[in-house]
Amino acid sequence: MKSALSILICMLFMHWQIAKAAEPLPPELIDKTNVTAPISKHQGPLQCAAFSPYVGNLSPDNGAPPSRELIDQLLDKLIKETPFRCIMTYGVMGGLEYTFAAAEARHIKVIAIIWLDKDIASNSKSIASGIEVAKAFPNTIIKLSCGSEVRTRNGFQFDGEITRCIDDLHKAGVSQPITTIDTWWEWCNRTSPCKPTSFAKKVDWIGINIFPWWENKHADLYPCTTAKEAAAFHISRIKDLRRTYKKKDVIVTEFGWPSGPKGATEYNIHTKQHCGVASKKNQLLVMKQTFKELATHQWSGVVFEAFEENWKPSNEGQFGKFWGLCQGTPPYTCPKGLSL
Repeated sequence: MKSALSILICMLFMHWQIAKAAEPLPPELIDKTNVTAPISKHQGPLQCAAFSPYVGNLSPDNGAPPSRELIDQLLDKLIKETPFRCIMTYGVMGGLEYTFAAAEARHIKVIAIIWLDKDIASNSKSIASGIEVAKAFPNTIIKLSCGSEVRTRNGFQFDGEITRCIDDLHKAGVSQPITTIDTWWEWCNRTSPCKPTSFAKKVDWIGINIFPWWENKHADLYPCTTAKEAAAFHISRIKDLRRTYKKKDVIVTEFGWPSGPKGATEYNIHTKQHCGVASKKNQLLVMKQTFKELATHQWSGVVFEAFEENWKPSNEGQFGKFWGLCQGTPPYTCPKGLSL
C-alpha cells in the first residue's frame, strides 16, 4: 500500500535536488547575531504544518528554487494568519537551508527532513548539509528525519542509505532526536497486526504519515474512511505504532484532507466504495478534530500542508493542488479565524 500523493512529491523533489547540488552553508545563515531573542528548546506536544515554498509558478521539478524573499513572505503569512509556530520542511540544500535562519528569526520550531533517494552522491551532500544546519540551529531544528517515505518509494532497496544517514548524524554529534519518516504501513513492516522494522533500535522517535484519503483509493485493509472518521483513524494508527514501539515517541508527521475540487471524490480500486469527499469544510474538520484528539493524549502532529502548490495537478490529478490550507497566489488566502 502506497500514498500516491507522497510518492509523486518525493520523486519530483528528488529530481530537483539532484539537479541543484548544495553549496556550502552561507556564513550569514550560521551567524545568528540578527536573531531578536534566544529560543529555548520546545517543551510539550507540537502542532505543526508541513511547509514547502513551491507556490505560484514554482516547481521542484525545474526552474529556479524559491527565493529568500518568498520564504520570508510565506513564514510571515503563516505567523499572521494561522496558529502554527512549528513547521516540517523537505530538504536541506539548494536554497532551502535558508528556511532555518528565517524560522529562527521568527521563533518558529522546525522538524527538518534530510532528503534521501536513489542518487548516492546526492544523498551524501544532503547528509553533510543536514549535519551542518542541525549544528547551526540546535534550538530551532528540534527534530531530524533521515528521509521521507524512502521505503514507500523504493521498498527495502535503500535501507542502507537510511542507516548511513542515521549513523553519520550520530557520529557527527548531532544533538536532535533522529528518525526516518515513512507511512504507518511501512513502520508496521507492511504487516497487520503491526510489527517493528529494522530501524527500531536505531531511531530516537517514530515519524508516521497517515492519509485515509489515499487509503480510500488504494488500500484493501482500510478502504473506507470518511472525513468525520479520519481523526479516529489517525489516532488508531498511532496507538498501533505505540504498542509496537513502546519506548519511542510516535508523531504523525503528515495528515490532511484535500479542500477541492469541491464535492469531488475518489473510489476504492478494490471495493469501488466512494468514502472521501473533497471540500474546505472537510479539510478543516479533519485538521481540527485530529489536533483536538492529539491534544487529549498530549501527542504531536503535522498537518499537510501550509500552502497549496500549483505544480501538483499535472502529476497528481485534480486533487493535487488542494492540500494546502492557504491557497491562491501572493499574498495567498488562509482560512479566516483558523484555530486548532
